[in-house]
Amino acid sequence: MTALNKRLRRLPREMGENPEKWASRLVFLLGPWACLWMVEILNENDIFQDLDSWQVAMNMVFYYSIFIALRLILGRNRRAAALGTALCFLFGLVNHYILRFRGRILFPADIPGWRTAANVADGFDYSIDVYITHAAILLVAYLALVLFCVPQRRRAKIPLPASLVLWAVMGGYCYAFFCTGMLPALDIYTQQWVTQRNGFLLNFSIALRYSSVDKPRNYSKDVVLELMEDYPGVPADPEKKPVNIVVIMNESFGDLTIFDGLNPSEDPTPFLHSMEENTIKGWMYSSVTGGGTATIEFEYLTGFTSLFQPPHTVAYQLYVEEGMPSLAALAGSQGYKTTAFHPYKSSGWNRVIAYDYLDFDRQMYEEDVPNPYIIRSYISDKSDYEMIYQSTEAEDTSFFFNVTMQNHSGYAQGWYHLPRHIQLPNNLKAADQTAEQFLDLMKESDLALEELITYYSQCEEPTLVVFFGDHQPPLTNAFYEELYGKKLSERTTEEVLRQYAVPFFIWANYDIEERQDVVISPNFLGVLTAQTAGLPLTGYMEFLADLYEVMPAITPVGFVTPGGQFLAKSELSREQQEWLWKYEVLNYCGMVDLFDEARPMFCIDG
Repeated sequence: MTALNKRLRRLPREMGENPEKWASRLVFLLGPWACLWMVEILNENDIFQDLDSWQVAMNMVFYYSIFIALRLILGRNRRAAALGTALCFLFGLVNHYILRFRGRILFPADIPGWRTAANVADGFDYSIDVYITHAAILLVAYLALVLFCVPQRRRAKIPLPASLVLWAVMGGYCYAFFCTGMLPALDIYTQQWVTQRNGFLLNFSIALRYSSVDKPRNYSKDVVLELMEDYPGVPADPEKKPVNIVVIMNESFGDLTIFDGLNPSEDPTPFLHSMEENTIKGWMYSSVTGGGTATIEFEYLTGFTSLFQPPHTVAYQLYVEEGMPSLAALAGSQGYKTTAFHPYKSSGWNRVIAYDYLDFDRQMYEEDVPNPYIIRSYISDKSDYEMIYQSTEAEDTSFFFNVTMQNHSGYAQGWYHLPRHIQLPNNLKAADQTAEQFLDLMKESDLALEELITYYSQCEEPTLVVFFGDHQPPLTNAFYEELYGKKLSERTTEEVLRQYAVPFFIWANYDIEERQDVVISPNFLGVLTAQTAGLPLTGYMEFLADLYEVMPAITPVGFVTPGGQFLAKSELSREQQEWLWKYEVLNYCGMVDLFDEARPMFCIDG
């Protein structure tokens, strides 16, 4: 008989002889489960329905690690269990208030900004709600178990060999989790939109794992300073400078006529297609498709690219810091009043803090829109644009950055204020029954766009309008396979990038050089905006302007050359790879390591 079998046979007798000891162990081992339940109540999750078994298991590894580490340090079950539970409740409570105030959970990037949060803390409602009540009941119930079932004993050290094994196991798991490719290999990434879905502790840990951007090879401050000498910047051109710069990133605005297989009953966006006079127009290859709005905002406003970020991370939530270079800061340095407007909840994508760090003077959200015209359940582009009219009328000079909401998925909503016009062929309708609603939304957006251009064409103040979609809509894979006429797995790089293409244009109510069929990506569009508006270019923007001539579209999915080649990263030439390395160096410096000597390359003081 093995030693294990003997031990198991003696176990009932030992439990009968020393029930307090075994009750203490049992209550201690129940602690992490109580903490998971308690914290997920505060996270507004139902652990029995909202979390998969693997998410529960990976959360539990961290909860047990907390309890075991405290037990090894404190030497007593009672103290370790009580302290561990109290700490978990405290962090769960902080997370709950952040979830209540911002609509998403606590992220590691929030911790360095605690002073900013403390400055505005008085303006929030900290009343006790049903989630806090239920979690507190569970906390009190478990602490009562600890009090009555875990006796207060003298410090009882775990034998050294066992302690070393426990520390080694916990350390090894943390090393694999945070320092290796385990998570990418398992296709596990932080939840950025419905942030509760990993569970609080797991999602926080995953975000911590991905919270740093890798330093480029051969990166040094000297390399940055050498590049800085080559790119001193470009001065402003006052003759080009408009009174108003209006930037509209239209939610899910996609021109699916880029696919030959669409064949709608009518053109969803006839006005967009008719624009030629005083217009720069073409296709923007987005870094995302189907979602990820904030990523494109960040790329446009900063010129940084998500290509150099860990996959599925969002800079607004992980990497934006106070004083980060941005197009808003550049416009502000030239005397423009800068406004960010999104006619939906301020909680999305950490925008309140991100816009503040990117140096916008003012922010507006859905509560700032009086008596809006609603399409489906969102504020319409029509009402959205009316807010822009009011703002540019009120300001002497205005840089207005707008992220619309009308066309947000899903497309199985009701048709409130949305007429039915466009029909699709039966094969496309069968592949995705919601696609026709999306196309009718494009028609409504096109009508609102025509009103916008008509308004500013009659405006005396020189006005520049920049318009682009953030990404194509999240329609089914079957729908896109019908458009392509092949399986998605069989596409070339060019065909894949077609699903990332969205329309863009720059229009002015005064004479500008007209261009059609321009290819660009979001990280370059901000530079083109500044050039067209006669704003000065920082040294970094001057570099981007040169890089654009080499690779006019750079995305995590692929690259487009001036000759119209669509390349994967492995297909880039040595020269193109060298340019990409320089970009990565400057991207890392401006986004992560903006030291004082390099600041003039990225920022222009007003």
